[in-house]
Amino acid sequence: MMLSKSLAHSWKGKSVLVTGCTGLLGSWITHRLVAEGAAVVGLIRDTVPGSHLFESDTAQRMASVRGDVRDQALVERVLQEYEVEVVLHLAAQALVGVANRSPAETLDVNIKGTWSVLEAARRAPAVKAIVVASSDKAYGASAHLPYTEDTPLRGRHPYDVSKSCADLIAQCFAHTYDLPVGITRCGNLFGGGDLNWNRIVPGTMRSVLEGKAPLIRSDGTLTRDYLYIEDAVNAYLQFAAALIENPALKGQAFNFGHNHPLQVIELVHTILQVCAREDLEPIVLSEASNEIKDQYLDSARSQKELGWTPQFSLQEGLKSTLGWYQKYFSME
Repeated sequence: MMLSKSLAHSWKGKSVLVTGCTGLLGSWITHRLVAEGAAVVGLIRDTVPGSHLFESDTAQRMASVRGDVRDQALVERVLQEYEVEVVLHLAAQALVGVANRSPAETLDVNIKGTWSVLEAARRAPAVKAIVVASSDKAYGASAHLPYTEDTPLRGRHPYDVSKSCADLIAQCFAHTYDLPVGITRCGNLFGGGDLNWNRIVPGTMRSVLEGKAPLIRSDGTLTRDYLYIEDAVNAYLQFAAALIENPALKGQAFNFGHNHPLQVIELVHTILQVCAREDLEPIVLSEASNEIKDQYLDSARSQKELGWTPQFSLQEGLKSTLGWYQKYFSME
C-alpha cells in the first residue's frame, strides 16, 4: 500500500510523550512510534486488561509513567527528564454516555488535562511540536455540513463542550505564547483494540461473533464519518512532522475524516456483510440522548496542506478490525 511522501519523516531517536497511550488511538500510535525507533514515554492512568498496547512487546520497549494528565507538575517532570521533543495529547474521557452521566469529571479531565499539558510544555524548552486531540464533536450541531475548519465551535452537550473548550485552549496557547501546538478534529475512529462495547463498531462485532443480533442505541439515522484507526495514526504523525518542519502551522486545526458519511444503520449492515452474517437483523433501541443528528467532515484542507488521504476503504478497515476481534475472543 502506497503511503504519502510526508509519512517518510523519521521518528528514530525522537523523544515522544503520548498521553492516553492505552486508549484506542494512543495504543496504535505508540505501536507505530516504537516500531519506527522513537523513544516513547507513555502517561498511563489505568492498566486495561486486553489493551492493544500490551498485546506485544511494545510496553517493554517504552518508558511508562503512572499518573493523571491533570497533574501538571508530573507532566512537567516527564517533559524535562525525558527531554521530550513531541507531545501527542490524546488522554481524555471519550465516551458520550459517561459524559452525560458524569459531566463534571469529563469536563475536568478533558479541559484541565489539556491546559495542564500545554502549560507544562510551555515550560519545557525541548518541545518542538504538540498535537492536541479535539474532535468533530467540538463543532456541535450545524445547519451547514460538512464541517470545515472554519465552522464555529459550538458544543452544547457535556462531551462536545469539553472538546470545544480543549480546542480553544490549544489555540490560546499557540497564539498567546507562540507554543507549537496544532489541533486534530477526527471523525469516529474504529479499529482493533477498542474495548468500549457501547461504541457501534466493537459492540456490533462482539454481538455478531457471539451469534446475537446487534443493538443500535439510537434510532439508526444518526449520520457520522467513520475513520479507520491506521488512517488516524497516519494523520497524527504527518501533522506532528509538519508542525516540526513548518512553524506557521501552530494554532491551526485540521479535519481528518473519510469523507463518506453513513447512517448508523448503514454502517451496521456493512459490518454484517463483512462478517457474512446478514441473517442477523439489528435491534433498534432508540435510547440515545444528547447526541447530534448529523456530523461529518470536509478533509480537503488536510489533503492539500499535509498530503494526508485515507489509505483504507471502509470495508478494508472493517475486515482488519474483524480479524482483531476474532483473535481477541478466541483467546478469552
